[in-house]
Amino acid sequence: MALRNESLIEEIGEDLDHLVALRRDLHANPEIGLEEVRTSEIVARELAGLGFQVHRGLAKTGVVGTLKLGSSSRTLGLRADIDALPILETTNLPYASKIAGKMHACGHDGHTTMLLGAARQIARRRNFDGTLHLIFQPAEENFGGARIMIEDGLFEKFPCDAVFGAHNEPGMPLGQFGFREGPLMAAAVQIDITIHGKGGHGAMPEQTVDPIVVGASLVMALQTVVSRNISAHTPAVVTVGCLRAGLASNVIPDTAFLELSVRHFDNDTGALLHRRIEELARFQALSFGATAEVVISNGYPVTVNEPKSTRFAREAAVALLGEPNVCEIEKPYLGSEDFSFMLEKVPGSYLMMGNGDSAALHNPSYNFNDAAIAPGAAYWTTLAERFLKVG
Repeated sequence: MALRNESLIEEIGEDLDHLVALRRDLHANPEIGLEEVRTSEIVARELAGLGFQVHRGLAKTGVVGTLKLGSSSRTLGLRADIDALPILETTNLPYASKIAGKMHACGHDGHTTMLLGAARQIARRRNFDGTLHLIFQPAEENFGGARIMIEDGLFEKFPCDAVFGAHNEPGMPLGQFGFREGPLMAAAVQIDITIHGKGGHGAMPEQTVDPIVVGASLVMALQTVVSRNISAHTPAVVTVGCLRAGLASNVIPDTAFLELSVRHFDNDTGALLHRRIEELARFQALSFGATAEVVISNGYPVTVNEPKSTRFAREAAVALLGEPNVCEIEKPYLGSEDFSFMLEKVPGSYLMMGNGDSAALHNPSYNFNDAAIAPGAAYWTTLAERFLKVG
């Protein structure tokens, strides 16, 4: 892959040893959502050393670095997520996680490093007119850190005309960038179902209302929600990820618990899925003489890329990398992303950056590709300078 802006890539090359060491340090010391104290300290220190005004405390461990140049009222936000996952790493790398059961298995260490790399170039080049906010967001994986930052006043304190984010993509060629207008990633909600039966001795099931039997029947019934209620042309997923009940083979418990992951790309489909799941749970339970309690979480909304912003982001990639290294994402992902909360408030776009031939995301053998740092940092620098163009 050859970058078209050779001078920019040469500048990034001067910092690459530092950035790789930084990324590997973050990888070795992962912190999960809302616990990213060490990570945020490192980010704040890096930004302050570059002359950014640093604000801390949004969503507990969030960091925003602001740099203003010139007289333009234009404002731009660039976001990177900083949290790790509760996964036991199996890479055996020299810089593998030092903390058992915690791992950067989604590449947020790389996302953080790319944006810090861009911060170094942007501060050094000083080639923009306006205000740049670099948003380092905690708790993307499990707690909706983007939503919490917004509730804590992110866009009131740091107004943005547009906001952009990115994620590495295993299997996408290194140095390739992918874009899609409209829905890119699915809405995702968790639905918890508690089945209330009547416990008793396993030798006398006729004296009980067995919630495990109800739960097993409900698991199978839920397989029909998408196949028989949703058009085959409409992507949707209902997954039962957990069925938990009982402690002994000869005891029928009082309750059983199901945890579901539900994903879709539009609100009407989501409303239909939720209604049918609730109906099936209630009536399946009733048919056995049990009852069902259904709790639907708020979840993450659909990640919807604003078309004008997406075209602008794509043009920045073409200017940097050339057309051959830019691709269109044909189908949206059924994974979810809490950057969707930011896109509900501010126009913008979320894009994918190639991670080459790596293990899948959320896999214990995953590792962010350090060769992606330079293209990513160069891209954010290019996008910022084009959005906050001088003159």
